Amino acid sequence: MKIRIGNEVLTEHIRARIRLDFRGEGKSGRFIFGGKTQEEMAEQVRDQEVALLRNVPMQGIFLEDIDVSLDLYTVTESDGRRKREVAYAPIILTLRLENLDDLLPFTIKPEFRKIEFLSPENLQIHRLDVERLFFRVSQSIQEEVKKAELRFQ
Repeated sequence: MKIRIGNEVLTEHIRARIRLDFRGEGKSGRFIFGGKTQEEMAEQVRDQEVALLRNVPMQGIFLEDIDVSLDLYTVTESDGRRKREVAYAPIILTLRLENLDDLLPFTIKPEFRKIEFLSPENLQIHRLDVERLFFRVSQSIQEEVKKAELRFQ
């Protein structure tokens, strides 16, 4: 990403902090043993996702920090017929990116909650970068629609 400061143009990476909250629903076990609470399921999902993020390289993205110190929380959700308790296990990712469109895989996830840009303070985006961003958004939406269609067929 090229940053303009006055008349000077610098090449700088974008730094962002993203919050993802992973959902966990209770799971009843077979017979008497083996059941897991919502909190245990949320922690298990969070641990699996953190392991994937740490071990699977992503092109254009450098993972600076993963903060898993946030407390789990529960919410009562209703699907129209019944209410149930659902636990969420949040994480905060600090990322360094080459391009703005590298954020898309994180922002289209259902776990995405919040984004904060750490640097640079101001961005001047070139026309081609905006075109690439919108093209990638369009591709991502089309992929999600196809996945949803396959799920509900």
